[in-house]
Amino acid sequence: MKAVFKLTLTCSVFFLFFGFESNASCQSLQFCENVSSNGAPIAESSVFNISDKGGYFKFLVTLPFTVGTQYVNFEIYKIDSEGNETYDSTINHDVDPSWTWFWKEVTFYEPGRYNVYVFDGVKNLLTSAQVRIQFH
Repeated sequence: MKAVFKLTLTCSVFFLFFGFESNASCQSLQFCENVSSNGAPIAESSVFNISDKGGYFKFLVTLPFTVGTQYVNFEIYKIDSEGNETYDSTINHDVDPSWTWFWKEVTFYEPGRYNVYVFDGVKNLLTSAQVRIQFH
């Protein structure tokens, strides 16, 4: 009985340790004004103000693994007041298969809420996030 308890305790500690570790290194999509040379977001936000002529900011993708393909797609969907998505556009971006982070500057011309999905070159979903654009 003691052996079962010790095994259960050991497994629980192992699971907790690695569970917290994996949360610290999960993939993410962040929106920011710029990206540092080591891949850190500068002026990260989920809300951006643009002029009626448009405005741009960066999509920063961070992965706990190499991207493994030569391009990614950013699929952008506009969200209406009821939460329904409408396809807006797809942006292709060339990447190096060995990269664990990359960014793309994207211009928006219309205010609203948008869901952005990032897919690798073989259509695996890497990450997603939501951003709100408003006129200033």
